[in-house]
Amino acid sequence: MDPLSELLGLLKPQSYASGGVAIGREMAIQWPEHAGIKCYAVVSGHCWLSVEGIEGPVKLNAGDCYLLPPGPSFVIATDLHAAPVNFAILREARLLDQGVLGGGEEECFLVGGHFVLTGHHAGLLLGSLPPVVHIQQEADKAAMRWSLERMAQEVREPLPGGSLIAQQLAYMMLIQALRLHLHEAKKSGVGWLFALADKQLSTALACMHNNPEQRWTLDNLATHVGMSRSAFARHFKDTVGSAPIEYLTHWRMLLACDRLKNSADSIARIAISLGYESESAFGKAFKRVIGCSPRQHR
Repeated sequence: MDPLSELLGLLKPQSYASGGVAIGREMAIQWPEHAGIKCYAVVSGHCWLSVEGIEGPVKLNAGDCYLLPPGPSFVIATDLHAAPVNFAILREARLLDQGVLGGGEEECFLVGGHFVLTGHHAGLLLGSLPPVVHIQQEADKAAMRWSLERMAQEVREPLPGGSLIAQQLAYMMLIQALRLHLHEAKKSGVGWLFALADKQLSTALACMHNNPEQRWTLDNLATHVGMSRSAFARHFKDTVGSAPIEYLTHWRMLLACDRLKNSADSIARIAISLGYESESAFGKAFKRVIGCSPRQHR
C-alpha cells in the first residue's frame, strides 16, 4: 500500500456530512469554525468562497473543487453584497432539504463532504495544506468530472443506498483532490504530503512504511535512495519538517496506536513488530510521542 493510502487508512476519515447544496441568487451562507476537512465541488453555476482571515474571496466556477482543512468560519455566496445567513439557522429551520436555499431560481449547486480525521497525528496530512486548496485547472477538473457528476446524480435522484454511495463518492473526491493538489504544488509545497512527489523521499517513506520493524538508520536510508547522508538528512527535513528517524518514530507510534485499539496483540508483540528490542524501550518511545503509556492508550 502506498504511504498516502496507508495514512488515510490509519486516520480513518469519518464522513460527518456528505451530499449537495443548492444556493439561490443573491444569497450568502456562513458556516462556523470547523474541525476535520471539507471537500466540495461546484456542479453548476458559480459562487465565491470567503474564509475568515484570508484576504479576498475565491471565485468557484463549475467543475472547481475546494479543500478546507480545520479552520475558521467561511462564507459561500452567489452575491458578494448579500448579508450572510448563519448555516445553523438554516439547519434549525429545516431548510437544507427543501430545494434551493434562499428560494427562487438556483444559481449554484455544490456536492461534497465534511470528514473528521479520528486517528493520531492528523497533522501529518493537514499540516501540509494551505488554508484553502483551490482545484481549478482544466486537466484537474477533467480528472474529477466522473465522481462529481456521479455524486450529483445520487443527490438529485436519490435511490435506495444513495446516502452510502454519496459518502463513498465524497471520499473519492477528497483523495483525488489531495492527489491533484500534491501534483500542482509539488515544487513549492513543504510538508509530509509533498515528500510523496519527490522520487527519493517517497522511496525513503515507502521503506519506513513497508518495513517499520527494520532497524533503519540515517546511513542505510540515505544509501537506499542513492544520496549522501548529509544531503538526504537536509532534504528530508526541509521537505517533511522533521528528521528521518524522528519521522520513523512517529510513524511507528501511529501504527502502534492503531494496533492497540484494533487488535488483541500484546504490547510486547507490538513492540517487536515495530523494531523495538524490549517492551520497556517501546513504552518509553510511545509515552514520549503520544503522552501516555501503551496500556493507558489501549
